[in-house]
Order: sequence, then structure tokens, then C-alpha cells
Amino acid sequence: MPLAVRGSGVTLIYGDRIVFRASDFVIPAGEITAVIGPNGSGKSTLLNAIAGLASLADGSLEVLGTDPEGARSQTSYVLQATKVNERLPVTVREVVMMSRYVDRGVFGFVRKPDRQIVDEALDRLDVAHLAVRHLSELSGGERQRVFVAQGLAQRADLLLLDEPLNALDLVSKNVIIEAIEGERERGRTVIATTHDLSEAARAGHVLLLAGGVVAEGPPAETLTAPNLARAYGIEIVEDASGAPILDDSAHNPVDERHQHFDRTGHAEH
Repeated sequence: MPLAVRGSGVTLIYGDRIVFRASDFVIPAGEITAVIGPNGSGKSTLLNAIAGLASLADGSLEVLGTDPEGARSQTSYVLQATKVNERLPVTVREVVMMSRYVDRGVFGFVRKPDRQIVDEALDRLDVAHLAVRHLSELSGGERQRVFVAQGLAQRADLLLLDEPLNALDLVSKNVIIEAIEGERERGRTVIATTHDLSEAARAGHVLLLAGGVVAEGPPAETLTAPNLARAYGIEIVEDASGAPILDDSAHNPVDERHQHFDRTGHAEH
């Protein structure tokens, strides 16, 4: 099985606290991998490490056959929807076009193929009609679709999505799910964090976290009641078909939550 990511003894620290204990894991190439776990389990911290934004305290991490920093040009990272700088006069099209700077550089010329790639991404996320609108004028769901379009327009081999469906309207969820499936069909690797069990069950591969990897593999083998009980520390209820039911009511922001990076260049928790 070709691999996009291989971790050996990966240990991650936030501040002076271990948030991801030594773990071995693999993420298959050309597949959708869901990373699920309770609040504070290390989901976003792991994505930051894969993206080369967080250093390992111990262990090794191989991404696309090299180290995370070496794989940056082939990694696209879509963060959780965060505060938008109201003073930054950028339109939806300009935001998505920024993804093409990876190849052209900030001062490079935008060429016809770049415009075509951006147009395709806008269409796939159903935001082409918003192209001249300012980000601050959009709803939360529309804004998230724009950022996912930006990620797709980079045309990277590895797409990282930090809770792309969290707190979105049904229309935006369906559009983003279809776009993610489309990336898999194009042979790209997608890694998405989630706290929703049904979302994780749709993936081809799952990492179940609780301050480290509790279990990994196909959803049916990973999202079992015993594994979920170990990860969440609660009794898992099963429905009539025997499928586990998980209500992660603790998945609300807390002061100790790991660091995210907003789109204005400032760090937030």
C-alpha cells in the first residue's frame, strides 16, 4: 500500500505539555483519512505537524517521501474558519487565486491556466457567483467553501482540512463533501479532522486519537465501541444495528485547546 504519511514514535508538545504521546501510524496515499477524537486529543496539532508548522518533540514523520518541511510545496492546508481581517480588501476570487502563488510567487504573473484552475475551484465549491464579493460579506458556510476552493486550486498532492464541516449549513456540507470525494477520485490524498462519527465513517481510513493514536485502519475496524470507549472515556451506546452512537458534547472550545493560525497571520487558540 503506497503511503502519504508515516509516523514513528511521533511526540508533540504544546507549550510545556505533551499533547500527542509517542505514536506509530500510517496514512495511505490516494485515500480520504479521517482524524477523529475528543476535544484536546491532538487532531489539529497532528495536522500542524504534517504541514510542517509544528516541530516534533520526538520520533520521525515522513510526508510524501520526505520530511514535512520538504513536502510543503505539495501540501495544501485549509484551516478552520477563523476571523477575517475586515480591513483586508480582498475578493473571493483573489483569495482563491492566492493558492497559485505557490507556483508563481507573490510577484509572479497570473497566467491563463491559473485563471482556469481558479474558475474550476470556484465552480466546484459553488461560489463562482460570489467571486467579486468581499469575504466579510459572506456567511460562515460560504466563507468555508471559499477556503476549501483555495485549497483545491493549489492542486497539491496532499490536502489537509481542519474540521471542514464543523457548524456548517447542510448545503455547504454537501458541497464540501462532494469536493473532497472529487479530490480522492483525482488520486489526491485528503486528511480531514472531525468530531463527527458519521463523517469519520465515510472515510476510507481513520485515525482515532486521544492524546495519541488509540486505533487506526478502516472505519469498521477502528470505530468500534471498545475503541471509542478507550478514546472518549465514556460508555458507548449502540443503535439497533449495532453501530456505536457517540455524542461528543465536550467538543467545545476550551482555554487549553491547541494553537490555530488565523488568516491574518496572527496566532490564536
